[in-house]
Formats: sequence, structure tokens, C-alpha cells
Amino acid sequence: MSMGWNKTGWRSRPRVQMPDYTDAAALAAVEARLAKYPPLVFAGEARRLKRALGQASEGKAFLLQGGDCAESFGEFSADLIRDTFKVMLQMAVVLTFGAKVPVVKVGRMAGQFAKPRSAPTETMAGVELPAYRGDIINGFDFTPEARIPDPARMLQAYTQAAATLNLLRAFSTGGFADIHRVHAWTLGFAEGEKAERYKAMSERISDALDFMTAAGINGETAHSLSTVDFYTSHEALLLEYEEALCRIDSTTGLPVAGSGHMLWIGDRTRQPDGAHVEFCRGVQNPIGLKCGPSLTTDDLKVLVRKLNPENEAGRLTLIARFGAGKVGDHLPRLIRAVEEEGAKVLWCCDPMHGNTIKSASGYKTRPFESVLREVREFFDVHNAEGTVPGGVHFEMTGKDVTECTGGVRAVSEEDLSDRYHTACDPRLNASQALELAFLVAEEISERRANGQARAAEG
Repeated sequence: MSMGWNKTGWRSRPRVQMPDYTDAAALAAVEARLAKYPPLVFAGEARRLKRALGQASEGKAFLLQGGDCAESFGEFSADLIRDTFKVMLQMAVVLTFGAKVPVVKVGRMAGQFAKPRSAPTETMAGVELPAYRGDIINGFDFTPEARIPDPARMLQAYTQAAATLNLLRAFSTGGFADIHRVHAWTLGFAEGEKAERYKAMSERISDALDFMTAAGINGETAHSLSTVDFYTSHEALLLEYEEALCRIDSTTGLPVAGSGHMLWIGDRTRQPDGAHVEFCRGVQNPIGLKCGPSLTTDDLKVLVRKLNPENEAGRLTLIARFGAGKVGDHLPRLIRAVEEEGAKVLWCCDPMHGNTIKSASGYKTRPFESVLREVREFFDVHNAEGTVPGGVHFEMTGKDVTECTGGVRAVSEEDLSDRYHTACDPRLNASQALELAFLVAEEISERRANGQARAAEG
């Protein structure tokens, strides 16, 4: 995979969505400093995630990928990390019960600091400034000083990512993730008056846990019930940061990205001959590729060959993002292109990015029903094509924000201004994220039952 590749090779390729730093000496100093820092994640962890994603590509596991649109320096806190982790655990328990397979948990955390933008500048009150590109690059404040790309921000991003990973590892193994505790939180949600429809599934999960406890299977006797594997991921957008944290795996002698367990290439940076594809093709980590409506079948075939030349299960996750009502127009042709190549990929649904609208009040939002509709269309297409719908990818937070409309709490357009905290795109709040997990679990469970019934008839 790494033949003819080196970690600086991307610098000779066309680059998009990346800042032009004005102080070359300051940038070089930051890169040199980061290159001496320990990696944030380790090669063995990335290999373990790749194996798990390989299982998901075959329908033997299911990927849950979720977290912040863009991590913030200002909102960084232990409580926020805990709350987002907690909701993801709740979602995973519900999805595990519905899918009857292990759920691979991957957070958009500890590295999701850079964001691609639709335009290079922003205009407010007649003033035009460079766009905000995420805290790792420049500041959110609408001032000329804040919008200057500052390489020193990479050092703060590294420090915050390291602290986040430290806490996530503690939560994953220290008892916080015990399945009985997690389900007790979920029961509280399902007993709410507006969430009554989810009570039956919650009670069935309780019955299953009670049976295991009676049989002597609990957190003390079964390690897997009290600990979880939790991985991190982010868009590999700022390649100076990625290169500085690239390391050689001492076990295999191959390069690995030390910035996160899984990296993905965005829909705006997936040019087959571009810098981002060039960097990601050489590292051993699992790689995601966002697939939007403009992706051609020819480009997809080239990208699949470049990013997974050894056709390794779990190496490449294709993250479909089209928008509700458009999945049937695009996903079937991409699936068929992959099948023609005989490529092993994991298909994942991102129902967030294609469903962003502007409310009458001026806030960007995402209707809950549109998000759910795209997930259902994703499953429908895979069912028709005979392929595996292997995962979901959500922008969400553990905070009680009002950024997406709908859900059992019925967030309206008028409510958006109450707690609209995102620095970039609207996120599902904790209640909406958990409700979506119940609905996806119902969808998977119903489809499995129908499949079993058809098999029995055959």
C-alpha cells in the first residue's frame, strides 16, 4: 500500500480547502515540534478497528460513528466529553439489540477541529473576511486578526485531543461504560410521555440483561459488559498536522496516522489526484470517503483502487451523503460501480450533510424527519441491491442544544435560538440522537425479521 509513497508526497499535489500560512518559519517550527510529540493513537488500535470494520462490511457488526460537527477550544470540558460519550453508548446498546450484532463505536472526537467551507470568505454588514475554517486553523470571531491562519493552533488542538483521549480511555474501562448503567439511562428516556413508543424495546433489553444477570453473566464475570472499545475519527483536512503526527509502526514497519484511529476524506477534497487522497492512501489506518451527488462512478472506481489497492476488508468505508429524496438517484449507481470492481467496502449512511436547510429565522438547521428518511432510503437501496448497509454517521452532541428541528421534544424553528451553540453545522441533541437510534434499531430489526421469513418460505 505504501510503495512509492512518503508522508510529504501530498505537498506536490493540488490542494484545496487548506489555509495559506503567512509565516513559513512559524509553521515549520510547529510542524517540527509536533513531529517530536508522542502519537495520539497507536497502530495496534487502528488495526483492531480495521478488523471490526471488516466485520461490519460483511453484516457481522454495525458501525456507529458520531460526534461534533467541529470541536471547539472554547467549549472544551470533561462534562461535554462525558455527555457525548454517554449518548453514544446508549445509542450503541439500542442498536446492538436491534441489529443483533456488535456495534463498532467511533467518535468524531479528539481531532475534528478543521472544517471545509463552501466559500473562501464570509461577508457581514458589508465587511468581507476569510472564512472560519475550524479552531485548529483560525478563530471564530469576525475580525481580521482572528481570521488569520495561525499554525500555533495545531499545538492547542494536539493538547486538547490528548486530554480527550485520556478521558475517553478512562470512561471506556473504568466502569462508566457498564451496560447495566448505560441501559438505566436509556430507560429514563423511554419512560418519558412522548417517547412511549420506545418503551417496549427498552423493556425487552431489560429482560435480556436480567436473564444474563440471573445466569451469572455480569460486569464482574464478563469483562465485555463493563468495558467498551471506543475509537476516534476526524476529517483529514489539515495535512500539515496529519503529516507531523504520521509515524512508522514498529510492528509492521509501515506508516500510520497518529492523529486518530480513522481518517476520512471529505466530499470537497476527494479529487483522485489531489493532496488529501495522496496522503491518506499511504497510511495504514481505516479510511473513510464521503460520497456526495457529484461523485462519478469512474472517479469512485479510481478512488477505491487508490485507497484500498490490496482490497482489504475494513480498510475503506464509503460514507453516502445525498439528502432525503436523492438516495435512489445516486446510491444504486455507486453500489454497482463498487460491485463491478469486486471491491470490499463498508457502506455507511451520513444523513446529516445533505439535509441542511435555512430556517425562516435565518438559522441553519436539519429536520429530524429528513434525517430519518435518508436513513430509511439508504436501507431500502441496499435491500434492493442485495448489499450490506453497514453503519450510520451522525453529527450530534450530548448537550441539550436546539439546532435540529423535530424529534420527541419537538424542537420547532422558533426554538432554534434558545440553545444554538454550534460553530458550524447543526447537530442532533442527546434526545434526538437516542430517538434516532431507536428508529434505526426498529428498521434493522424489522428488515431482519422479513429476511428470515423470506428465507423460511424459500
